[in-house]
Amino acid sequence: MKKRLYDMLMLIIGGFLFALAVNVFVIPNDFGEGGVTGISIILYYLLGWSPAVVSIVLNGILLLVGYKLLDKTTTVYTIIAVGFNALFLHLTEHWRIASSEPVINAIFAGLLAGVGIGLIIRVGGTTAGTTILARLATKYWDWNVSYALLFFDLIVAAISVFVIGVEKVMFTVVLLYIGTKAMEFIIEGLNPKKAVTIISSHHDRIAVRVMELLDRGVTVLRGYGYYTGQPKDVLYIVISKQEIAMLKKIVRAEDKNAFVSIHDVRDVFGEGFIDISK
Repeated sequence: MKKRLYDMLMLIIGGFLFALAVNVFVIPNDFGEGGVTGISIILYYLLGWSPAVVSIVLNGILLLVGYKLLDKTTTVYTIIAVGFNALFLHLTEHWRIASSEPVINAIFAGLLAGVGIGLIIRVGGTTAGTTILARLATKYWDWNVSYALLFFDLIVAAISVFVIGVEKVMFTVVLLYIGTKAMEFIIEGLNPKKAVTIISSHHDRIAVRVMELLDRGVTVLRGYGYYTGQPKDVLYIVISKQEIAMLKKIVRAEDKNAFVSIHDVRDVFGEGFIDISK
C-alpha cells in the first residue's frame, strides 16, 4: 500500500514538473519539444490549440494502438501520468517567470522535463507518446528503444523548424539533450553500479581480499583461453562506483598482470543491493 501511494506521488510530481517545463520555459521562449508534446506545441503555435487537450488526445490514441506492449501496472501508471500531465498543463497554462535569457531557459526546461519524466519512468510508468512508438519499432523492426526514442523526438524537432526557425530548434536540441541526461540520472540514481570482470592467475587471493575489504560477493566463472586452450577462472564482481579505486588497489597488489574490464550497470537486484520484489 505504501509503495502504491509513493508511486502515485511520483507520478503526480513528475507530471507537474513536466508541465512547468512546457508552460514556464518552453512555450514563452518559442522552443520546441520532442514526441507528442512537441506536436502539441507546434499546433499551439500554429492554431492556438491547447497543449493539454492535444496531448491527452494524441497520447490516448497511441495508448489504444500500443497498450498490448505494456503490462497491466505500466498501462495503469501511464494513464495516470498522462492524465495528470494534461491536468497540470491546463492549470499552469498562464504561469510565467521573468527570464529573458534563452540559454538559461533551455537548461531549466530540459532539467524540469527530464526530472519529471524520470520520476514517472522510475516508478514503472511511461509518458505514452514516443515511448509507445519506440516499443512498436522495437517489436516490428528490432530497433534499440533508446535510439527509437531519439529518432522520433528528433523528427518532431526537425519538423518544428518550419514553425519556430533554426535558432529555436538549436535551443530545442540542447534542452532535449539536457532532459535526456537528467532523466537518466533520476532513473539510474545517485550511485550507479559497476560490473567488473577480472582474469588472473591469482584469482583466489583477489577474491579473498575483495570479500574482506569490500564485503562484496564474488562469482567465479569457468573459461579457457581460445588461443592457448588453457583453463582460466574469471571473477565477476558488482560494486559501487566509489569502490572502484579500492578494487584496483587490490588487483594491483595481488597481480599486476591481471586483465580487468569494468562495465556500467544500470540496474542491480539481489542480496547486497535492491530487493527484486520492490
